[in-house]
Amino acid sequence: MVRAMHVLTDLLPPHLLLFAFWVTLFAGFVKGAVGFAMPLIMISGISVLIDPQLVVAGIILPIVMSNALQVLRAGFPAARDALIEYRRYVAVVCVMILVSAQFLTAIPARAMYIVLGVPVIALSILQLTGFRFTVPPGSRARFDWGIGLAAGILGGLAGTWGPPTVLYLLALDTPKAKQMAVQGVVFGLGSAALLVGHLQSGVLNRETVPLSVFLLIPGALGMWIGFQLGDRLDQSKFRRATLIVLIVAGLNLVRRGLTG
Repeated sequence: MVRAMHVLTDLLPPHLLLFAFWVTLFAGFVKGAVGFAMPLIMISGISVLIDPQLVVAGIILPIVMSNALQVLRAGFPAARDALIEYRRYVAVVCVMILVSAQFLTAIPARAMYIVLGVPVIALSILQLTGFRFTVPPGSRARFDWGIGLAAGILGGLAGTWGPPTVLYLLALDTPKAKQMAVQGVVFGLGSAALLVGHLQSGVLNRETVPLSVFLLIPGALGMWIGFQLGDRLDQSKFRRATLIVLIVAGLNLVRRGLTG
């Protein structure tokens, strides 16, 4: 235990570890309560004080853990059916996460703030305004590939492919129960691809993995609290407040990218 703490404090000072802990706890709570936004909150929140590439490394194992729990809650039969129906979308998202993750280390720090901040702002505004698009009849395959491509690239670079997936499922008028199952499959397999991709890219390595392991604790605790309180919350108001916080955090990331 002492050795593990030394490894962590060699990576980040205690006050930054504590900061990352509390942001991840809140992110886990939101994920447990409303089913989305854990990576968005961790990326936009923790990157305020910590190098964004290190943050991407730190969020990987908590994302894998949270999405594994989501798949388990959906149940195997529902997950299997979702995988069969959305196989094209799942495949392209996972492949593009693997591919785009390899380019993360080549992006300068200031550019990374913009790469992370702009999608956070755009996707949060889209969800906040209730934006919906429709998929024309007979165009499902084309949209599977196109939106899956965009979501996968965003996933590999910023660790978040959830909002494009949610918006797409809404556009398809997916029933709520099926949507939860599909999200569980896409998020679960995508997070496995993210783990493999960043093991290959070198972002997740011997030096950075202790941070990701450490953040499993607040992530799991936050999800448990979110599961317990989720049904008691006013979902729409809580979701709206969360999105507003994300927009502010995203604007701050863009500011840092532009001004240094």
